[in-house]
Amino acid sequence: MKKVGIIGSGVVARSLGNGFLKHNYEVMLSSRDVAKLADWKEKGGSHAHVGSFEDAAKFGKIVILAVKGNAAANAIEEAGPQNLQWKTVIDTTNPIADAAPENGVLKYFTNNDESLLELLQTQFPEVHFVKAFNSVGNAFMVDPAFKEKPTMFICGNNDASKKEVHQILETFGWEAEDMGKDTAARAIEPLCMLWCIPGMLRGQWSHAFRLIKG
Repeated sequence: MKKVGIIGSGVVARSLGNGFLKHNYEVMLSSRDVAKLADWKEKGGSHAHVGSFEDAAKFGKIVILAVKGNAAANAIEEAGPQNLQWKTVIDTTNPIADAAPENGVLKYFTNNDESLLELLQTQFPEVHFVKAFNSVGNAFMVDPAFKEKPTMFICGNNDASKKEVHQILETFGWEAEDMGKDTAARAIEPLCMLWCIPGMLRGQWSHAFRLIKG
Protein backbone atom coordinates (compact mmCIF):
# COMPACT_ATOMS: atom_id res chain seq x y z
CA MET A 1 0.00 0.00 0.00
CA LYS A 2 1.38 3.40 -1.02
CA LYS A 3 2.09 5.86 1.78
CA VAL A 4 1.15 9.54 1.54
CA GLY A 5 2.36 12.15 3.99
CA ILE A 6 0.42 15.39 4.21
CA ILE A 7 2.09 18.52 5.56
CA GLY A 8 -0.92 20.34 6.99
CA SER A 9 -4.13 19.69 8.87
CA GLY A 10 -6.70 22.15 7.46
CA VAL A 11 -9.65 21.55 5.16
CA VAL A 12 -7.49 20.87 2.08
CA ALA A 13 -5.27 18.46 4.01
CA ARG A 14 -8.26 16.61 5.44
CA SER A 15 -10.13 16.48 2.13
CA LEU A 16 -7.15 15.04 0.30
CA GLY A 17 -6.34 12.77 3.22
CA ASN A 18 -9.85 11.33 3.11
CA GLY A 19 -9.55 10.96 -0.66
CA PHE A 20 -6.33 9.02 -0.46
CA LEU A 21 -7.81 6.77 2.24
CA LYS A 22 -10.86 6.18 0.04
CA HIS A 23 -8.59 5.13 -2.81
CA ASN A 24 -6.59 2.68 -0.71
CA TYR A 25 -3.55 4.70 0.32
CA GLU A 26 -2.03 4.82 3.79
CA VAL A 27 -2.08 8.43 4.97
CA MET A 28 -0.46 10.59 7.63
CA LEU A 29 -1.81 14.07 8.40
CA SER A 30 0.46 16.40 10.35
CA SER A 31 0.23 19.35 12.67
CA ARG A 32 2.17 21.23 15.32
CA ASP A 33 -0.71 20.18 17.60
CA VAL A 34 -1.25 16.50 16.83
CA ALA A 35 -4.03 16.21 19.44
CA LYS A 36 -6.42 18.18 17.21
CA LEU A 37 -6.21 15.41 14.60
CA ALA A 38 -7.49 12.70 16.94
CA ASP A 39 -11.00 12.83 15.43
CA TRP A 40 -9.67 12.45 11.89
CA LYS A 41 -7.47 9.51 12.90
CA GLU A 42 -10.35 7.76 14.64
CA LYS A 43 -12.68 8.14 11.66
CA GLY A 44 -9.95 7.17 9.20
CA GLY A 45 -9.32 3.74 10.65
CA SER A 46 -6.15 1.67 10.66
CA HIS A 47 -4.63 3.33 7.58
CA ALA A 48 -4.93 6.86 9.02
CA HIS A 49 -1.97 8.21 10.97
CA VAL A 50 -1.01 11.53 12.53
CA GLY A 51 2.29 13.15 13.40
CA SER A 52 4.51 16.20 13.08
CA PHE A 53 5.47 17.81 9.77
CA GLU A 54 8.76 15.92 10.02
CA ASP A 55 6.95 12.64 10.67
CA ALA A 56 4.75 13.14 7.59
CA ALA A 57 7.74 13.99 5.39
CA LYS A 58 9.52 10.82 6.48
CA PHE A 59 6.37 8.69 6.22
CA GLY A 60 5.24 9.55 2.72
CA LYS A 61 6.60 8.10 -0.50
CA ILE A 62 4.49 10.93 -1.92
CA VAL A 63 4.05 14.11 0.11
CA ILE A 64 1.32 16.76 -0.11
CA LEU A 65 2.03 20.37 0.83
CA ALA A 66 -1.30 21.72 2.11
CA VAL A 67 -0.65 24.85 4.15
CA LYS A 68 -1.17 28.57 3.61
CA GLY A 69 1.04 29.88 0.84
CA ASN A 70 2.88 32.32 3.08
CA ALA A 71 3.73 29.44 5.44
CA ALA A 72 4.86 26.95 2.77
CA ALA A 73 8.63 27.50 2.95
CA ASN A 74 8.66 27.42 6.75
CA ALA A 75 6.59 24.23 6.76
CA ILE A 76 9.12 22.53 4.48
CA GLU A 77 11.98 23.70 6.68
CA GLU A 78 10.16 22.27 9.69
CA ALA A 79 9.49 19.00 7.87
CA GLY A 80 13.17 18.79 6.94
CA PRO A 81 14.13 19.20 3.28
CA GLN A 82 16.39 16.17 3.65
CA ASN A 83 13.27 14.08 4.31
CA LEU A 84 11.77 15.25 1.01
CA GLN A 85 14.87 14.78 -1.12
CA TRP A 86 13.96 13.41 -4.59
CA LYS A 87 10.37 12.75 -3.46
CA THR A 88 7.27 13.87 -5.33
CA VAL A 89 5.75 16.77 -3.38
CA ILE A 90 2.33 17.87 -4.61
CA ASP A 91 2.13 21.63 -4.02
CA THR A 92 -1.50 22.66 -3.47
CA THR A 93 -0.63 26.16 -2.24
CA ASN A 94 -1.42 29.59 -3.64
CA PRO A 95 0.43 32.83 -2.83
CA ILE A 96 -2.60 34.55 -1.32
CA ALA A 97 -1.67 37.79 0.42
CA ASP A 98 -2.99 38.94 3.78
CA ALA A 99 -5.16 41.59 2.13
CA ALA A 100 -8.83 41.90 1.30
CA PRO A 101 -9.98 40.88 -2.19
CA GLU A 102 -10.71 43.69 -4.63
CA ASN A 103 -14.04 43.28 -6.49
CA GLY A 104 -13.87 39.58 -5.74
CA VAL A 105 -10.27 39.21 -6.92
CA LEU A 106 -7.77 37.77 -4.45
CA LYS A 107 -4.46 39.54 -3.99
CA TYR A 108 -1.19 37.62 -4.33
CA PHE A 109 2.23 38.31 -2.84
CA THR A 110 3.92 37.18 -6.07
CA ASN A 111 3.96 38.99 -9.42
CA ASN A 112 3.39 38.01 -13.06
CA ASP A 113 7.02 36.98 -13.49
CA GLU A 114 7.24 34.59 -10.56
CA SER A 115 5.17 31.94 -8.82
CA LEU A 116 5.19 30.39 -5.38
CA LEU A 117 6.10 27.05 -6.92
CA GLU A 118 9.20 28.59 -8.50
CA LEU A 119 10.21 30.22 -5.23
CA LEU A 120 9.90 26.88 -3.43
CA GLN A 121 11.73 24.99 -6.19
CA THR A 122 14.61 27.47 -6.06
CA GLN A 123 14.84 27.29 -2.27
CA PHE A 124 14.58 23.49 -2.19
CA PRO A 125 16.15 22.28 -5.46
CA GLU A 126 16.31 18.59 -4.48
CA VAL A 127 12.53 18.33 -4.00
CA HIS A 128 10.38 17.27 -6.97
CA PHE A 129 7.52 19.75 -6.67
CA VAL A 130 4.40 19.36 -8.81
CA LYS A 131 1.69 22.02 -8.73
CA ALA A 132 -1.82 20.52 -8.49
CA PHE A 133 -5.14 20.86 -6.64
CA ASN A 134 -4.70 24.63 -6.30
CA SER A 135 -7.41 25.69 -8.78
CA VAL A 136 -10.55 24.21 -7.21
CA GLY A 137 -12.25 24.17 -3.82
CA ASN A 138 -11.54 21.33 -1.42
CA ALA A 139 -15.07 19.93 -1.82
CA PHE A 140 -14.29 18.96 -5.42
CA MET A 141 -10.71 17.74 -5.15
CA VAL A 142 -11.64 14.07 -4.98
CA ASP A 143 -14.26 12.42 -7.24
CA PRO A 144 -15.82 15.72 -8.42
CA ALA A 145 -19.47 15.27 -9.40
CA PHE A 146 -19.75 17.40 -12.53
CA LYS A 147 -21.52 16.54 -15.80
CA GLU A 148 -18.15 16.43 -17.55
CA LYS A 149 -14.75 15.40 -16.25
CA PRO A 150 -12.91 18.59 -15.18
CA THR A 151 -9.30 19.43 -15.97
CA MET A 152 -6.54 19.81 -13.41
CA PHE A 153 -3.57 21.77 -14.74
CA ILE A 154 -0.21 20.64 -13.39
CA CYS A 155 3.42 21.65 -13.85
CA GLY A 156 6.84 20.83 -12.48
CA ASN A 157 10.40 20.08 -13.51
CA ASN A 158 10.49 16.31 -12.98
CA ASP A 159 8.69 14.19 -15.56
CA ALA A 160 8.50 11.06 -13.40
CA SER A 161 6.88 13.00 -10.57
CA LYS A 162 4.37 14.59 -12.95
CA LYS A 163 3.48 11.14 -14.29
CA GLU A 164 2.88 9.99 -10.72
CA VAL A 165 0.60 12.96 -10.05
CA HIS A 166 -1.17 12.38 -13.37
CA GLN A 167 -2.06 8.86 -12.23
CA ILE A 168 -3.36 10.14 -8.89
CA LEU A 169 -5.53 12.73 -10.62
CA GLU A 170 -7.03 10.11 -12.92
CA THR A 171 -7.80 7.93 -9.90
CA PHE A 172 -9.44 10.94 -8.25
CA GLY A 173 -11.70 11.56 -11.26
CA TRP A 174 -9.77 14.30 -13.05
CA GLU A 175 -8.32 14.85 -16.49
CA ALA A 176 -4.73 15.98 -15.98
CA GLU A 177 -3.02 18.43 -18.33
CA ASP A 178 0.73 18.89 -18.04
CA MET A 179 1.62 22.53 -18.71
CA GLY A 180 5.39 22.05 -18.55
CA LYS A 181 8.08 23.37 -16.22
CA ASP A 182 7.70 25.23 -12.94
CA THR A 183 7.39 28.56 -14.78
CA ALA A 184 3.90 27.47 -15.89
CA ALA A 185 2.80 27.98 -12.30
CA ARG A 186 2.78 31.71 -13.12
CA ALA A 187 -0.39 30.92 -15.09
CA ILE A 188 -1.76 28.04 -13.01
CA GLU A 189 -1.66 29.72 -9.60
CA PRO A 190 -3.86 32.65 -10.74
CA LEU A 191 -6.56 30.12 -11.68
CA CYS A 192 -7.40 30.16 -7.98
CA MET A 193 -8.23 33.85 -8.34
CA LEU A 194 -10.49 33.11 -11.28
CA TRP A 195 -12.13 30.15 -9.54
CA CYS A 196 -12.95 32.28 -6.48
CA ILE A 197 -14.52 35.27 -8.30
CA PRO A 198 -18.01 33.73 -8.81
CA GLY A 199 -17.99 32.70 -5.16
CA MET A 200 -16.85 36.06 -3.89
CA LEU A 201 -19.33 38.02 -6.00
CA ARG A 202 -22.35 35.69 -6.25
CA GLY A 203 -21.86 32.89 -3.74
CA GLN A 204 -21.31 30.37 -6.54
CA TRP A 205 -18.68 27.83 -5.54
CA SER A 206 -19.70 24.67 -7.46
CA HIS A 207 -17.57 24.79 -10.58
CA ALA A 208 -14.26 23.70 -12.07
CA PHE A 209 -12.18 24.28 -15.20
CA ARG A 210 -12.13 22.13 -18.31
CA LEU A 211 -9.75 22.30 -21.28
CA ILE A 212 -11.71 21.75 -24.50
CA LYS A 213 -9.59 20.48 -27.38
CA GLY A 214 -10.41 21.00 -31.04
